[in-house]
Amino acid sequence: MPLPVKPLRQVVVAVTGASGARYALRTVQALLAAEVDVVLLLSRAGADVLQYETGIDWHGPAVAVEGRMRKHFASQLLRHYAVDDLFAPVASGSSAPDAVIIVPCSMGSVGRIAAGLGASLIERVADVALKEGRELIIVPRETPLQVIHLENLLRLARAGAKIVPAMPAYYQRPETLADLDAFMAGKILDLLNIEHSLFPRWTGGPGKDNA
Repeated sequence: MPLPVKPLRQVVVAVTGASGARYALRTVQALLAAEVDVVLLLSRAGADVLQYETGIDWHGPAVAVEGRMRKHFASQLLRHYAVDDLFAPVASGSSAPDAVIIVPCSMGSVGRIAAGLGASLIERVADVALKEGRELIIVPRETPLQVIHLENLLRLARAGAKIVPAMPAYYQRPETLADLDAFMAGKILDLLNIEHSLFPRWTGGPGKDNA
């Protein structure tokens, strides 16, 4: 008989300097709706891209940014630490989060994590997730991928990370960008065994038996 799935207590969501910050926002929203405590981290480039793509300005001191994040998501279940704060609780294996999601994940971040570098809090929490056997979900956003990118992603997959490319599907017939954001957030939540209704499940095309 399978063991019951342990409910998640805390998840880190990290935003790095690749296009696709909307995916992170929708993922955080879905996690908070599922009553999961979220630690939201931003690389410096991630904050820049977030502002450029969405108009949301989360630059500044960590305490002030945390307040703006809580207001944006209307939730107190959210924490934020500066990207260079290696004294943050989530940087320690003794208080490791249940899962770490890096969405979107730049190829620079992929390379540094694959090399075991822990120079920033984002890189450190990813390393902690791998060494403590917790879920590490990488959502790379780059195209085309060259050999070094692919080798680094393979190295992370072999180390235990789940690689979830930012490839929203169209079988659910999305009508808005929000539908595409929700699909990616749903695929992430699927890996964490969190129930959701972010996108309709595939039931087969008309007249098809899916054999």
